[in-house]
Amino acid sequence: MKILVLAPQPFMAQRGTPIATHMLLETLSSRGDEADVICFPEGEDIDIARCRVFRVPSLPGLGSFRPGFSLKKLVADALMFPMAAARLARGRYDLVIAVEEAAFMAMALKPIFGVPYIADVDSSMPEQLNDKFALPSWLRRWFEGAEGAAMRRAVGAITCCQALEQIVRTHAPELPVRTLEDVTMLGSEKLQAPVDCSFDVPVVMYVGNLEPYQGVDLLMEAFAQVDPARTPARLVVIGGSEADVAAAQRRAAALGIAGRSSFLGPRPVDQLGSYLGAATITVSPRRQGRNTPMKIYSYLDSGRALLATRLPTHTQVLDEEIALLVEPTPEDMARGLTALLEDPELRARLVAAAKERVEAEFTPEAYRRKLLGFLETTIEPRLPRPPSPAVAG
Repeated sequence: MKILVLAPQPFMAQRGTPIATHMLLETLSSRGDEADVICFPEGEDIDIARCRVFRVPSLPGLGSFRPGFSLKKLVADALMFPMAAARLARGRYDLVIAVEEAAFMAMALKPIFGVPYIADVDSSMPEQLNDKFALPSWLRRWFEGAEGAAMRRAVGAITCCQALEQIVRTHAPELPVRTLEDVTMLGSEKLQAPVDCSFDVPVVMYVGNLEPYQGVDLLMEAFAQVDPARTPARLVVIGGSEADVAAAQRRAAALGIAGRSSFLGPRPVDQLGSYLGAATITVSPRRQGRNTPMKIYSYLDSGRALLATRLPTHTQVLDEEIALLVEPTPEDMARGLTALLEDPELRARLVAAAKERVEAEFTPEAYRRKLLGFLETTIEPRLPRPPSPAVAG
């Protein structure tokens, strides 16, 4: 097939949705599909066979896109829309895959160019906006109605977790939906612990951005309640912008844990395995959201015990067999940290079960099987014209 992918994001960037988009493109390329991608101006260049990247113009101030809604994203989306129209007018595409809010663009362009689209749902826009701005009920209902319209006019949808699949099914009960869970980003090689992450006490590690919904402040408050005399440990936080790291360091100082905390800033994804290998415990302290954090799958594959908040964002993938789940309070998280730090047998039991779960469900091979099966058995028969034959890979 010839596919247009609308990806309103920095691409390629070392964070959740862009990494998922990269995996999508690699899977399409592997079976011989051609893909054109329209994305935001910033990001690393990629080298994927039969894949071309077209970027929104880099205007002054149009950069440093953070996760979630922003005015800069709205401007970039507005620039992306005519580019999508121009590509559809110029090329004979069989399908559009529209990531997140790009589904609204695909919905608007479908009556003009007749190209069906798949909605790639990595988050719910009404929920994301409500979490950030506490929308009045009438405005949230309006956004939910718009989201539902985009779902109902699609030819299918893919989601990254069961909670988002349920949202799609609520909006469009008859729409074919396939959940494609994210996968581990770790290879099988054993890597040496990085110099900046070698400590003589157990390491409690968080990896990811430092947006408020991630709950790093909750983790720091909990770590402050862990008795260093009885249970020595070091908190290591990887990720975040320079400003976010500075704010987290100030918060650690206020909590009295600066001397036993390290904030390393972002690190390349290809070094993730070596950093996780230096951990004793991995933590996902998220406070909000429905989609499961991508890091969860690498945490589970890391050979290190996982502590996570007992919220739907986690429990749709995690259970007590493979992770220690705690309430999203400093007190209960501190209890969980202490339990894992002091009980090596508990850690070993969780690690063994997690490894087995990853091998069964959360590998790149499982993702590829699910995506291609959905396209071949469900989506392609619904297209208005036979799809262009794939090039032999």
